[in-house]
Amino acid sequence: MRLDSASRHKTRASIVECAARLLREQGAGAVTTRAVAQAAGMQAPTIYRFFEDKEALLDAVAEHVFATYVAEKTLVHDSGDPVADLRAGWDTHIGFGLANAALFGLLTDPSRGARSPAAAAGLEVLRARVHRVAEIGRLRVPERRAVELIHAAGTGAVLTLLSTPPQHRDLHLADAMYEAVMRSILTDVPTLPADSTAAATVAFRALAPTLPMLTDAERALLAEWLDRAGDSTPMPQPVPAKTAERP
Repeated sequence: MRLDSASRHKTRASIVECAARLLREQGAGAVTTRAVAQAAGMQAPTIYRFFEDKEALLDAVAEHVFATYVAEKTLVHDSGDPVADLRAGWDTHIGFGLANAALFGLLTDPSRGARSPAAAAGLEVLRARVHRVAEIGRLRVPERRAVELIHAAGTGAVLTLLSTPPQHRDLHLADAMYEAVMRSILTDVPTLPADSTAAATVAFRALAPTLPMLTDAERALLAEWLDRAGDSTPMPQPVPAKTAERP
């Protein structure tokens, strides 16, 4: 029984690997039952013993490749600078998307991403990095807002670049997008008074769950108050550029 289970696992893994290679090299249209079976050295009906249909196979491929990517992200050691780590994560995300165009299209399909454990794990990595930025008082918006902005901007930047022929892609677009998002969620050091209030609120919210002198009920109440304070703190307005005075 163990041998049979191990054999099934090995066969399924071989199918997924072959399908992933076809997806990477030729796109989703090339991932047919016949093509995958031929690449894996088996009869097409064998595929259906493991996957209900092509969509189920594509789900498995997306999950396998993205889970490997997320695992590698998780193993990356912190540099000691949460803001720098956030930037490194952004660069890795952009690089992964551009190197895995067909797969990225599957992962950004809402119907697939919503049920993907790997996609959920990837978001947890981002949340952890944003949380560390909040802990050092550099975040001027609530953590959830920052995560959503970074995730939306990163996905949009990759999709925009992928929709442009490689020879015409402006890779600086991703850098510009990152800088725009950072200007909206990070506070400078030293901060302006309004920025300092927002950053302190967000930082305290990040640390509140760890305060040992509070009961669980007190932590929950404090978190609720801080969430309200964060949501009601006015968003800092960009400083208008100075214009030259006319003589």
